[in-house]
Amino acid sequence: MSGHNVADEINMSIQSYGSQSEEARIQGVYAGRHDDQRNSWFRAGHLFMIQSRERRLLGILEKYRLSSLGHVSILEVGCGTGYWLRQFINWGMQPENIHGVDLVEERISEARRLCPNTVHLTCGSAAKLDYTDNQFDLVLQSTVLTSVLDQDMQAQIASEMLRVVKVGGAIIWYDFHVNNPRNSNVRGVNKKEIRKLFPNCELQLHRVTLAPPIARMLAPVSWVACSLLEYTKIFNTHYLGIIQRS
Repeated sequence: MSGHNVADEINMSIQSYGSQSEEARIQGVYAGRHDDQRNSWFRAGHLFMIQSRERRLLGILEKYRLSSLGHVSILEVGCGTGYWLRQFINWGMQPENIHGVDLVEERISEARRLCPNTVHLTCGSAAKLDYTDNQFDLVLQSTVLTSVLDQDMQAQIASEMLRVVKVGGAIIWYDFHVNNPRNSNVRGVNKKEIRKLFPNCELQLHRVTLAPPIARMLAPVSWVACSLLEYTKIFNTHYLGIIQRS
């Protein structure tokens, strides 16, 4: 065995150990976590953020001629309890064309309870997807990569997303571009880092979502003020957009 091969095997072992350690950390952070009452649909701030985000995403899908979802397939990495999966059903996607993967068994169990039984749900790692190359029209990640603090694992997940999306398909990105000062388990991913994660790809990213503390404080007082402030993008905390191979 050549020295080069030995070095490769050592590096692979180190990366594998690092991924396992990071996965264990993520499972520890998110297993057993209960829904934040601030994220109730009956809270004006949360409702404003959700509706604003959905309008933007539906507009993006229409722009890329993806508004007819009847025959479109999607995989969501880090699907949690399946909120986005159910939204795509509401927008016209067939449940049997929908797949979700999450690392936390408790969340997948809840997703199975809430989603139609023809939705395909798997407890597993987004860094090693059990799907064939070029399988999905769309691959979605929503606030997943910012929850992965290990950069090697981030790169593995991004590589897997690119592997399973069809040529001509698209990755939907929604995530923080700033750090959360109140949550050390979240690290913002900026546009330069996204370009590094997805080399040789075209990125169409938009700064969206008024900072949650501001939206929660302001929306009960003035929905219009929230809309105007979000329009300026100064206090927007997320990127939303499409990533495609060049």
